[in-house]
Amino acid sequence: MERFSFGDVLNRTVNQMQRGCVVLAGVILLAGCGGPLVEVSVVDERTAIENQILGTYAELNQEMLLVASVRSIDSSGKLVEGQALPDGKLKVVRALQRSSFNRDDIVGFKKQAILGENNQGGLSILKPEALEDDQRPFLTALIEQENADRLVLMHRVIATDEKLTEADLDKVQKIFAAMNRDKALPGQMVQDENGRWISK
Repeated sequence: MERFSFGDVLNRTVNQMQRGCVVLAGVILLAGCGGPLVEVSVVDERTAIENQILGTYAELNQEMLLVASVRSIDSSGKLVEGQALPDGKLKVVRALQRSSFNRDDIVGFKKQAILGENNQGGLSILKPEALEDDQRPFLTALIEQENADRLVLMHRVIATDEKLTEADLDKVQKIFAAMNRDKALPGQMVQDENGRWISK
């Protein structure tokens, strides 16, 4: 049997560790340099048309706030009638105001999963059987108003954007639907692009 001194064993162990470290360092270097370079591209989630529509919609909301907050008083303290709005803008202001007025009722029906956001930018009744008889006419009128108001906004977005025409209404509806899906609260029903109803 061969005998080794403690110094011999220590030298052998250190040599083996050094060789192992050199091999490991080589592997790391080769792995880092040997593969193709990775190119990272950041892609915006929204298309240009979506950004145009969202920007126009935000402008309409801002205009409605400005119009609603303007009033004049003459020197005797009486209200003076303001400047008349163009018909298109007046329709939008009324649609936004009525939509805001109806919002609480709509949210209540959404929480019960009676209403959902469809894939055309409007509302749909999902559970008519969950309604009391006296609620049906109210909900039907509410949906008709809200969907009509949303359509007014969509047409106004088209009318005020030089890159859009009435032929783009389907695209605008889908973008509004996506916007409404994004804003839906957890548990509310939304219809995806393929027509399936899902709980968000």
